[in-house]
Amino acid sequence: MEKITILDGGFATQLSVHVGKHIDGDPLWSARFNATDPNAVFKTYLDFLEAGAECIMTNTYQASIEGYMEYLDLSEEGSLQLIKSTVKLAQMARTKYLAESDVRRIPLVVASIGPYGAHLHDGSEYTGEYADYVSVDTLKKWHRNRIDACLEAGVDVLGIETIPCKMEAEAMLDLMCEEYPHVKFWISFQCKDSVRTAHGESFAEAAAHIWNKAKILQNDNLVAVGVNCVHPQFVTPLFKSINEKRPLKERIPLIVYPNSGEVYSVETGWQGKEDCVPLEHYVPQWIELGARFIGGCCRTYARDIKRIKQAVSSPQTGAILKQL
Repeated sequence: MEKITILDGGFATQLSVHVGKHIDGDPLWSARFNATDPNAVFKTYLDFLEAGAECIMTNTYQASIEGYMEYLDLSEEGSLQLIKSTVKLAQMARTKYLAESDVRRIPLVVASIGPYGAHLHDGSEYTGEYADYVSVDTLKKWHRNRIDACLEAGVDVLGIETIPCKMEAEAMLDLMCEEYPHVKFWISFQCKDSVRTAHGESFAEAAAHIWNKAKILQNDNLVAVGVNCVHPQFVTPLFKSINEKRPLKERIPLIVYPNSGEVYSVETGWQGKEDCVPLEHYVPQWIELGARFIGGCCRTYARDIKRIKQAVSSPQTGAILKQL
């Protein structure tokens, strides 16, 4: 029977429980708190572990050398050390959790490797427009330093996430195959609707291309492709587009951690909470279509991860898995 891995939820969302501050809109987003309130970062990691997450992602999505140098006035070395420090906090939270629980499966520490556009602080991670003018070499160089820092600090997996365009996804795949051939990773896309990536390419074609190229390059460390930071209503049609017509044995393992369903704008913030369908309601259909890693992104709390885990453990889901 297939194993479903439970991911964590929105780091900045859960962090707000501890810092009580408005985090959205900050050019460093939650990554600022690695410097200003590491104890809150530690507690946020622990919240997700206690909710049942089997992977916790480091608070590095919007952490970059350029961002820390500009907005925290750190040196390049100081920026890298701050990135490493939040990995260590995740490890400490895991150690504390394991000491106080009886779980058999050791949770994984996953480096959050957000897209190039995140550090630009101009919303381009939701358009991928930089794919039209930034070179592949520039992307690789920008990602390399943060990846090196996370690996040196000791992560288990790289979560290459919120990637808005096929070009950056392929650049990251090539980088992983060329320079980190023994490191496990996933690649998840940001999509604008139920068909297209944020940049406008077919999600099904982009995801299948990445998966197939990894196989051609004989890299077995790509554990899944999928989507994150998307509206949950988009997920099922996106997953159908890539896996519905494939024989069961040829289906691509998928990863999904969507937003709550609320919609964000700079002017009004998050809106539409009252219209959201709880994520756990979607779990059976996502698993049936090949989802093997499931969690949440923006506006999902530790309590949402707990409910997702309960849904994955339900008899209904168990019956679906037995058929796969």
